Amino acid sequence: MSNNKRFLQTISVFHGRTAPEPGNLVGYGAVIDALDLAVPLPRRLALISTKRRQYKSEQWLVLTPRHQPDENLYAHLVFALKYEGVNLLLFKKLFEKRQPDTVVEWIIREPLSQYSRRIWFLYEWLMQKLLDVPDLKEGNYIELLDEDQQYASPVCINSSRHRIKNNLPGTVAFCPLIYKTDKIEHCIAENLDQKTSSVISGVHKDILLRTSAFLLLKDSKASFTIEGENPSQNRAVRWGKAIGQAGSKSLSKEELLRLQQIVIDNSRFTPMGYRTEGGFIGEHDRVTGEPIPEHISARWQDIEALIDGLIDAAKLMDANAFHPVLTAANVAFGFVFIHPFVDGNGRLHRYLIHHLLTMMKFTPQGIVFPVSAAILEQITDYRKTLESYSHPLLDFIKWKKTADNNVEVFNETIDYYRYFDATAQAEFLFDCIDDTINKIIPGEVAYLQKYDAMKSWLDDRFQMPDKMVALLIRFLTQNNGKLSNRARNNEFTSLTDDELKIIEENYKILFE
Repeated sequence: MSNNKRFLQTISVFHGRTAPEPGNLVGYGAVIDALDLAVPLPRRLALISTKRRQYKSEQWLVLTPRHQPDENLYAHLVFALKYEGVNLLLFKKLFEKRQPDTVVEWIIREPLSQYSRRIWFLYEWLMQKLLDVPDLKEGNYIELLDEDQQYASPVCINSSRHRIKNNLPGTVAFCPLIYKTDKIEHCIAENLDQKTSSVISGVHKDILLRTSAFLLLKDSKASFTIEGENPSQNRAVRWGKAIGQAGSKSLSKEELLRLQQIVIDNSRFTPMGYRTEGGFIGEHDRVTGEPIPEHISARWQDIEALIDGLIDAAKLMDANAFHPVLTAANVAFGFVFIHPFVDGNGRLHRYLIHHLLTMMKFTPQGIVFPVSAAILEQITDYRKTLESYSHPLLDFIKWKKTADNNVEVFNETIDYYRYFDATAQAEFLFDCIDDTINKIIPGEVAYLQKYDAMKSWLDDRFQMPDKMVALLIRFLTQNNGKLSNRARNNEFTSLTDDELKIIEENYKILFE
């Protein structure tokens, strides 16, 4: 680095992020600043405290002056790998800016250093180019990802050239990474998949089947509602059936296209298949019609490669028994960030969650997690989770409006969709699954048990036909346990006031 002084700076604010106290910016933050790398800020920046304090917050890792790295690029990268984990996107952008001779020099200077070996491996893996360095002949094998910091694949691929254990969960074509957080660790320790089995154990088979059928329809309708649509019953049922088949068919381009056709229903005005133009989510200026993006989708020219990489990475994570929820977060959110279709992306993104949780046997057989229903109940957090990726990325995408007020991206952006930090998405997905297991499924099972008890009581007392029982209970549910005057004077005129009072009292006992 020709100007090492650029590394040494005391900051109180960096790229709009306020430091908890003045200090020296180090690690990835210092590298981003010194080389002007076009990458979003890492979720946590590192700072050397001038007050000799050590602690961490959601956005900052604060260390003491004894942790201060030397003022050169290599030292800051070593610091970052040691304390901040692996940032694939940053390394890719770094390698594109620096001559390979720089990396060769680091390797020759410290060939057995675990950090120079990691950087060496990352260069050749990310750039798909070999450096003019002989294979290592000695030294212990070391893991690429520090498993105390980030979630790694349980299966490693040994690279004898670098004597590195490649424990990245994905492939060079698609590899989001997830940091270990207290929240995710707590959810994993709870064994939520086993908890689901205990929730439904002892439930009568008939109620379980009806619960599953209702959850399918509930999830289908919720998925459309999230997109601002109100589908017909037939369309909702059809998509519910598709969700019910999740995990039964191998993930492929053809399968995604088949699912898009089910989602769209009427393709008269919607081009089907992968986009052949730019894409964005947002609004148009009311006066000029110009696009106001909140998210810019991957370039259409990159979609084939990105989705192929996503599919291969999903299969690899499944084969290597990467955690199912982490796999679903990586793949499903990666899909919606890429946004490969003109329409249907959101519903397919949520379908992929079902698919992966079912295929990897996280979801009990015969039960569908109504993830969309859980998302709908947390819709504000869902949008924030999507925006936590999309909004920072806007600063690094160069685009212009087209004649039809779409967007055309004219810089290379493919790596932003390959190597993102999926920690926030994983935390949110665990929240939804926890809500599903502890609230939505037990709530539906309990409702059906109460329904059956009410139906049995009505059958014994009034010998009502099933259709009338269903209508009566629905009316009572909709009107907080009271039958409306309209229903009294129409569908249930044959019931006396005393009978209606007894029915309402029994409903209250059972359902409240």
